[in-house]
Amino acid sequence: MPSTSLTTGNRALNQLVTGFFGNVARAYDTAALQQAVYKPPQDQVVKELRAAKSRRIADIGCGTGILTTRIARELRPEVVYGVDASTGMLAQARARSSEVRWEHSAAEHLPLDDGEVDAVVSTSAFHFFDHPVALREFQRVLAPGGLVAIATMHPSAPTARPIQRLTRSPLFPAHAPSPRETRKLLEDAGFRVLDQRKIDRPIPSWLVPDVITVGRRT
Repeated sequence: MPSTSLTTGNRALNQLVTGFFGNVARAYDTAALQQAVYKPPQDQVVKELRAAKSRRIADIGCGTGILTTRIARELRPEVVYGVDASTGMLAQARARSSEVRWEHSAAEHLPLDDGEVDAVVSTSAFHFFDHPVALREFQRVLAPGGLVAIATMHPSAPTARPIQRLTRSPLFPAHAPSPRETRKLLEDAGFRVLDQRKIDRPIPSWLVPDVITVGRRT
């Protein structure tokens, strides 16, 4: 099994980002915030996992474990891992459920064996990852034909384009890839993209513009 070191890819300020989320973990669970921002992509991920009949699942960047716990409760898989680099987030996640196997680890260095799971999912966290490095890890831990489902922001207004060009630099802690970028990243990592669609929300999509991209390990 790989080391559980928090070695990450080449994104800057990883420790600062994980520390910040540790400090705001309680606010993250606010019902209104979850309902408006985080639940819609989670609904889509659960739908994909149910359709795929996934039985061994890893939720990467699981935060306080709301989606991970929901997967365990609603889908009753053989095993579900909740993986996050923030100790504060994981402290709340562990208090939420004892059914999930919680792991303190970065997305770029997963503490899972090769081919150990048949689904890898990530919601509202992918922009913090070193995308090529994390996707190679997703590919490694997935069994052949395994499902990948990633929900991520995609600011698409003309005013967002200069910011996106700027944040591609590894000097920035996060970069929100466009849908086209996300598709290419998955294909370059050896995934076959099956679907990519906007996520419906109870608030205007321009406030939280995101898509879900679904693929299979080839």
